[in-house]
This record gives sequence, structure tokens and C-alpha cells, in this order.
Amino acid sequence: MANRPSPERPADTVGAFVPHSPPPIAGKPQGPLAGLSFAVKDLYDLAGYVTGGGSPAWLASHAPAAHTSPLITRLLEAGADMLGKTVCDEFFYSIAGENAHYGTPRNVNARDRIPGGSSSGSAAAVAARLCDFALGSDTGGSVRVPAAFCGLHGLRPSHGRVDLEHAMAMAPSFDTAGWFTREATLSERIGALLLDPHCVAAPVTQVLIARDAFALADDAVRHRLQDFITAHHEYLPARENIELAPQGLDVWRECMRVCQGFEVWQQFGAWISATRPALGPGIRERMEMASRIDVASVTGARAVREQIRARVATLLTPGTVVLLPSAPCIAPRCNLDSAAADLFRRRSMALTASASLSGHPQLSLPAGTVEGCPIGLSLLGWRGEDEALLALSAALSRS
Repeated sequence: MANRPSPERPADTVGAFVPHSPPPIAGKPQGPLAGLSFAVKDLYDLAGYVTGGGSPAWLASHAPAAHTSPLITRLLEAGADMLGKTVCDEFFYSIAGENAHYGTPRNVNARDRIPGGSSSGSAAAVAARLCDFALGSDTGGSVRVPAAFCGLHGLRPSHGRVDLEHAMAMAPSFDTAGWFTREATLSERIGALLLDPHCVAAPVTQVLIARDAFALADDAVRHRLQDFITAHHEYLPARENIELAPQGLDVWRECMRVCQGFEVWQQFGAWISATRPALGPGIRERMEMASRIDVASVTGARAVREQIRARVATLLTPGTVVLLPSAPCIAPRCNLDSAAADLFRRRSMALTASASLSGHPQLSLPAGTVEGCPIGLSLLGWRGEDEALLALSAALSRS
């Protein structure tokens, strides 16, 4: 694959890269991303290396990958250099970014605070300028939340629009790829390479503000986001306040918890039961919860999910975008106690559930700071037109 001498990985000042990271790989000498570098969440396969998924036990018990993720191949062929693999939450089952085995990557834009997860190392590496962009993944918020906390642009694409072949699955009906950048225009360039051609093109003509989602945010976060929206009114036409979730966002969060947890256990349950790995705090409890979800519970939750999908599809016809907070608060401080961590997770998942359950694209963009910490505004779009969100984000960032 490499056509040039291998690049050097910068000194890892933030603990972003896994200790078992493969060496850097040079991209092709020419291409639309020539001269740029990227990092990869330790979820994507690289032939000849074990994909660790945030778990030393999984790493030690699995064989090297036989194939390379097509996303990595495409980026290398576009000229970008791959610098290595990054830390993620264990089995991707957290949005905090604190891995009990590999440590917490440091958030340079909110010191002593979590980077957000599960794509923590990827977000931390981009924020610290160790690379130009990074691949993450988003099942329940794992690109959107770290993007908000680290002051980055982060896209969760429409479900199925980015190839997840040769990557570890978590909950397949929720799983998406995703990426982080410091500049919106670079996100557009990456989207042109990684998104499939099946877009549903339309100009943005209507913007809906999800007042129930904004009500979940801390006062300071909500007010700063409202100021950002007002300041950029010329790019956000025909604004209207709506209730995103008539059933309640907590109902949507609970639906996601059950549906996602059931799928997670299908992916990892047999291996966990057979090997009894030492799971980190939080992950252990969530895996135990997932193991207890029965068919009747998930059947009921899936029926609710269909209602939610119908609601989101009705709201988000081509040309319509919903605005909501990417996260309910600034990044919490590291080493939260279990009660505080659970509350943070519940509040955050209530905000991320809409895109995760519906399969619609959601993009988080930097929208200022609160107490010196970044916050993110999310654009939730109609399914299949991720490009419109990328273009709107670029316009907002230029203004």
C-alpha cells in the first residue's frame, strides 16, 4: 500500500494511541488528501494486526485481521498518511472515554475533563493536532459527544451510507462510521470520499428547533447555543420550535437502551460468558444488564422504535434540519463516581437517541464555550443527505 517512506507518528502527548498500534503507513504520493494525516479508532481492521476494541482480553484472544477496512484503504489511496490506532472505550459501550485498561485520552480543550467516548482517542488526537482527522464510530453518540467536548466537527452519517465491512460490530442496526476534523471544509472532503453515492439531495429550507432537547441541557449550555443560533440566523431559514419526542425523550432513551443492549449481547455475550474477562467499571454493569434483556422486552422496544422512526421521518422531509444540543453539559471532570457517571450517560443518551434509533444523519459542530469548555450544536438531517449537513456546517463555520 505504501508508496513513500513511512511517516513518523508525533509524540503522543495525550495518550490517544493504543500501545499495540501498528506503525504509521504512508498514503499514495498524490490524491485529494495528500499531505494530510489521520488516526483510526481501534475498531477498524488492518490486515496483519489484531483489532482490540478497547479490551486487552479481546486483543490477546483473537487472531490478526485478514483484511483491511475499505475506509482505511480509501483514505490511503487518497494520499493521507495513517498514523496509528487510537484508544476507545471497552467494547465501545460508553460515551465517557475513560478506559480502565488503557487510560483516558487527554482533552486539550477542556483540561482535567473527559474527552467523551467511545471514540475518545480519535477525538483527542485531532484536538491535540497529532493528526488532521480521525475515524471514529457512532452507535449511541460516540462521535457526536466527543466532538462536542473536544471542540471538533463530527459526523454520524446516515445508517448504512459508509462501509463498515472489516470493522468490529457493536449493535449493527445502530452502528455507523464517523470522523472528526478541526475544520468543516475537511469534513466535506472526507465525506466526498467515504459516503456512498445514494444521497437525497435538496437545499435546506426549514430549520426546526427541538425545544424538548434544549430543555435537557444545562442553562449555560442552552443559552450559549441559543446565542449561536441567533447569530447565524441568515444560514438557518424559517426557524420553528417543535417537540421532537411527543412520547418524551426519556422514552426514546429507554428504547435505545433495550434495543442496543440486546444487540450488544448478541455480539459479545458468548465470548464474555466463555472467557470471563475482567471488564472495567461501568462496562461490566452494562454487559450484565444487556445479558438480562429478553426477547419479549426487545420485541416491545422495537415496536416503539418503529414509531420513533416514523416520527423522525415525518419531521425530517428533504430540506428540513432539526437543531439540538450535541450534549447536555460541558465535559464532566475525569473520574466521575458511578452515580454521576450514570446521570451523565442517561442525559446524554436522551439527546443522541433520535439519530441512533432513526438512522438519520447528525453532525456536531463547535458552537462556543462555557466555562472555557467547548460545546456543540447538532444538526439532525433527513436520511441520505449527509452532504447537506456538511455544507451547512461549513457555511456556519465561515460566518
